[in-house]
Formats: sequence, structure tokens, C-alpha cells
Amino acid sequence: MSTAVRPPVPAVEDETLLSDTDVLIVGTGFSGLAVGTRLARQGRHSFALVDRASSVGGTWRDNTYPGAACDIPSHLYSFSFRPSASWSHVYGRQPQILDYLEQTAREEGLLPHTFLDAEMLDATWDEQAQRWDVRTSRGRHLATTLVTACGHLSDPAIPDLEGLDTFAGEIFHSARWNHDVDLAGKRIGVVGTGASAIQIVPELAEVAGSLTVFQRSAPYIVPRKDRPYSEAEKAMFGRLPETARQLRESLFWDSEARFPQRLGVPAFLDQMKKAALDHLTAQVADPDLRDRLTPSYELGCKRILLSNTYYPALTRSHVHLETSGIARVTETGVVARDGSEIALDVLVVATGFEATDLPFAYRVRGRDGRLLSEHWAEGGRTVASTSVAGFPNLFVMQGPSTGLGAGSIVYIIESQASYIGGAVDFVADNGAPIEPTPQAEDAYVADLDARSEGTVWLSEGCSSWYRHPVSGRLSALWPDYMSRYRAENGTFDAEPYAVGAPVPDLAATGG
Repeated sequence: MSTAVRPPVPAVEDETLLSDTDVLIVGTGFSGLAVGTRLARQGRHSFALVDRASSVGGTWRDNTYPGAACDIPSHLYSFSFRPSASWSHVYGRQPQILDYLEQTAREEGLLPHTFLDAEMLDATWDEQAQRWDVRTSRGRHLATTLVTACGHLSDPAIPDLEGLDTFAGEIFHSARWNHDVDLAGKRIGVVGTGASAIQIVPELAEVAGSLTVFQRSAPYIVPRKDRPYSEAEKAMFGRLPETARQLRESLFWDSEARFPQRLGVPAFLDQMKKAALDHLTAQVADPDLRDRLTPSYELGCKRILLSNTYYPALTRSHVHLETSGIARVTETGVVARDGSEIALDVLVVATGFEATDLPFAYRVRGRDGRLLSEHWAEGGRTVASTSVAGFPNLFVMQGPSTGLGAGSIVYIIESQASYIGGAVDFVADNGAPIEPTPQAEDAYVADLDARSEGTVWLSEGCSSWYRHPVSGRLSALWPDYMSRYRAENGTFDAEPYAVGAPVPDLAATGG
């Protein structure tokens, strides 16, 4: 169980109107920059971007923990319309990915359109004016269309642990790393064994006096086939761009070929499971530790992780894997469920993000003042995984049914940006707001639910953040091939939408 980080919404004294645009984009990670770049290159619509932080970059700005890196190859985890020949490794490191995003914002001319240190406090659909009225911590924005590009890996999930607030040592979430804390020689605990944790643990093992890893369930881990690109390779990518495009194409279809594992096809499951368990056997000699590191659920139920250094870190004499569970946190450390007490100086919470109960949904109100979070109380509901019935001219990037069990989310992001670009054009051409009909939304949700049946994510014993905690629906993931997502949802189609009355002339009506 986890609790979303939802600080109280502060009051705003400054109601200064900062922009009145065709499109307002909330967030400046991959999603926000993709939409912003499309609009900037098209040059047809006015737009603005807002972000609660003081710089662009989204999750790659926020996650600065030791060892932070991507587990999707760099040439696939980047924009197809902005290829880079300078990736240093097969898998990108956090500083280089952040630099890529900052360069995108700068070179695509987005920074003059961007308001930083501007947290979205609420967004309300104004029925009379037929536009969005958005309050931020810096002032107001009005927009015909609102695009939320907040991401589903942006708000840390804090575990509901008894006594967590009583711990007297240093405590922080992996996505809010405190670089001011000296970790050398300290007694450190890490809660979680997910994608961030398996990168953090080997780094901490190098400096900690003692390190305890609190594992709830063991992940499947396969070798990370990483290496640096040679200067000759980088020169080739730069001088012969078609070689980089060919590599990207090859990486994409390699990723697509892994999707049948998620459909529970035995041959594909067995092949990957063997690779994971062979990796474990090769790196962990102790049979007891190996047994505790062996997953008890079907492969693919949770994210399959990549690491060559996590298992070796756990075999070091000063590193302990605690698998009995956490009974409570005390002022001086952790009491495990087996009764043992672990004294700690530092506690790192690497427990992921609020990916199904999205915090921004508690700040967006559509028709009749209804909160988006109320509409999504039993799991995200959309059309094309992007728009929502009852919320005119609202488009959600990386929201429900867009996550991937395998593959590059940037491919989905580009598909959504293309869809939204078509929708914005349609709104402008018709001079009226649009929203999907409830019937279209019901049909889309039913179709996704049907596709989800039979996947490993809904298999017996599978519990993960991919599923909504209330309904159990597979609300976070796209339950099919990436290529099918783009074929079905990469181009705007007006058929599922109701087109509203023309926008009133506010000057004529005194609005």
C-alpha cells in the first residue's frame, strides 16, 4: 500500500493572467516537449508550457540518484525527429538524457513559451467561455485546449509503514535524492527492489558501512548488455544518419518481438525465464540467498529488470537482504516482521510512483465541476488513451493505458503527440470544443479490458502497480503491441467525438 505525495494546494494571491493561448501544456518532460515541438514546428497555434520545477526535463530532471540510467537503448529512447549521434553508451545515463531534453527545449525554441516554478494548482473548464482556466503558483493561464503531460513516473509513492515519520535519521525517496547527506560508512537501508533500487544498491554498497535491502518480492533480472559506443560508431551515426535510423528500427522490432511473453505464450515465457534464472545462478552461489532472490510469480507480471551489478552487490559481506517484511519503523531503524531490529542512519525509499491514481487528476475539473479523479475512481477511462468524456478539449499524455511492459515509451509519446496535433487542428478548423462521447469511452475501455484478459498482468497471483487498486483493472498499461497503438491511436479521428457549439465571441458578449 502506498500514499500519494499530494501536498495541500496553496492559495495564490497573484491572479495575473500570464498567457491566453490555443494550447497549454502542463509538464516539460519527454511528453510536454514532444507536443511543444510539434506545435512550434507547425507554427499554426499559440501555446505555452508550465512546469512546477525550475528547469525542464521531467523524470530525468528529478531522478538524480547514484547510478540513474535508462533500461531502454538510447537510440530507441529518444525522439525519432531528433536523433542523436553522441550517445555514449547503448543505455543512456541520466545526465546525458537530461542534457538531450534541455537541448531539445532550447533548439526547438520552446523556452520562450515556458513558465517554470509554476505548479498547476487547478484547471477548470469554463463552460461559458468554452476554454480552460488554469491557476498555477505563478498566476493564471487561459487556453482553448489543455494537455496534461505530467507523466506517470513523476509523483513518488510513499509506503504506508507504521512509524515512518518517527525515523530520526536521514530519509528520502529515490526520486528526491538528498545529495547533501554524506553516505560514507553509514548504516543504510533501502526499501524496494524495483528498477530504481537495483541501480542504487550497487552504488551504495561501495560506500556504506552496512547496507540492508528490504525486499517485498524478488524481481526477474536479466543481463544488461551495455557497452560504450566507440568514437568510430558515433562518427558513423553522425555522417551516415541512415545507420542510426536502421539501428533504431532494429531495436524497435526486437522490443516488439518480446511482447508475446506478456501474452503468456509458454515458449516465449520459458525462454526469458531461463535467461533470468541462469543469470541469478551464475551470479549468486549461496543457495539460501539465491532461493530468496527467486521470484514467486509469473515472469512479466512485474517489470523485467536489467542489471549486471545488483546480484553481486547482495553477495558482499556488509550487505543484507531482508525478506521477512517491515513490521514498523522506529526512531533508530527498522523492526522486521521476524522480530529482528536493524539500526540505520539513512533510509532510502525506492518504492516507485503513483502510476494508477494520478495526483494531477485531483486538480482538473471538467463539465459541471467534476474532478477527473472522480471519473477515474475505478481506473483510468479514455478514448484513444488520450481524451476523456466530460472533459472538453482535454488531452492526457502518458495517462491511463499508455504504459508498456516492454518497449520505449517515447514511441507512445510521439504517437500521442501526433494524435493531439490532429485534434488541435480539428478544434481550430471547427471553432468549437470537442469531447469523446460516453458511449465511445465505454467501448474503448471494454476493448482494452478484453485485450488484457489472458495476459500475465492479470494472471493468478500477479500484483503490481499496473493494476488499479480498487477495480483491479489493468489501467496503467497498453495491453498490445506498440505498433498497434500507433496504428489505432496515432492519427486523430473525429468519429468518437461530439463537437460543441462554436466558441462565443467574448468581446461581443462582454466576457
